[in-house]
Amino acid sequence: MEPQVSGVKTWQWVVTIIVIIALVIIGILVYGGKKSNTSISTDTDITDQSATIASNRIVMVDQYPGNVVYLSSVQVEKASWVVIQSDNAGQPGAIMGSAHFAAGINPGKITLSTPTVDGGTYYAVIYTDDGSGTFNATKDVPLRDSRGSVIMHIFHASATAGAGLKG
Repeated sequence: MEPQVSGVKTWQWVVTIIVIIALVIIGILVYGGKKSNTSISTDTDITDQSATIASNRIVMVDQYPGNVVYLSSVQVEKASWVVIQSDNAGQPGAIMGSAHFAAGINPGKITLSTPTVDGGTYYAVIYTDDGSGTFNATKDVPLRDSRGSVIMHIFHASATAGAGLKG
């Protein structure tokens, strides 16, 4: 008669270890070679619009309705314009205001010629700078990423924007 062995048998340990190794290998193959990119059409090199790098983007939150838009951060490789545009059927429409930003990372604000209204959708779009010193919508063109998408940030005007922020 064979003696009783308590616990897990050797072959069960071997199978368990093989399954763990297989799961680790599958995890490395599936997730190991991918880098996370959480930005959506916000990073592009101004001089070579076919290459995407993390040098051109707008960081901002929804805004309180009015005639000033505050930008938390504008990051551009070369001097550029940020233009606020109204919504035109889901696309950037009429230009409401613009501001020039030096190369680098800068906070800023843009004073608008037409105020934003509660519930409205708006676009902050990065435009190239033709070097004239003034914004010209025909010479200063929207900056595009490597996929051909305009680099912009969509935001909304809301009377409750920033309500939770009290200083």
